[in-house]
Amino acid sequence: MLFFPDNAPAGAPRGLLLTCLLLAATACQSGSRLEYGKGLDVPYVQTPPNVVRAMLRMAHVGPRDAVLDLGCGDGRIVVMAAKEFGAHGVGLDIDPQRVAEARENAARAGVTDRAQFLRQDLFQAKLSDASVVTVFLLPPVLNKLRPRLLRELAPGTRIVSHSFPIRDWKPDQKLEVEGRTLYLFTVPKVVDCSATASDEEVNGTPCAGVSLQSPAPNAM
Repeated sequence: MLFFPDNAPAGAPRGLLLTCLLLAATACQSGSRLEYGKGLDVPYVQTPPNVVRAMLRMAHVGPRDAVLDLGCGDGRIVVMAAKEFGAHGVGLDIDPQRVAEARENAARAGVTDRAQFLRQDLFQAKLSDASVVTVFLLPPVLNKLRPRLLRELAPGTRIVSHSFPIRDWKPDQKLEVEGRTLYLFTVPKVVDCSATASDEEVNGTPCAGVSLQSPAPNAM
């Protein structure tokens, strides 16, 4: 497991240190599959509560939302979404220790009726029910997931990525919180065919040769 050190050198930007730790972990891997413990694709790095809150506010999460956290760790994003924002949420993680911890945290917060945690590979997860997706994934994993986000999520679904942007996709908003960079994306109505492995349509909408960015507000 990889934890962000609380005793970082004075004056060192925490966001930069975090990114270096994550990328260093990536560089140390060999072979075609990233390994961070048995069957794990990403290291476990805790997100500070204020950053979690900012991610949820950034996506304008509310009681009508279904939040999906891919790689949920101890469940703090889904638990806060349920407790403070009234949303329902599902957190997925392949590590059984993290799933058990997340369920304990939901029980402690009294939100087990709105927060569910499953042990599941995020690449096999059902995405289409989510109105908000949160991710804190390394670029190789995030880029591998990108075509599914575009194919399976409904137009208007909000995606918040912690620390890393989604390749070739212009964010609607970029925010710095406690040295961490957050990116907000909205699934567009029309997407670039090249982003969908040459699929003919996405969410029932024909592909078009346009850049991956959300439509202007007056075009929605």
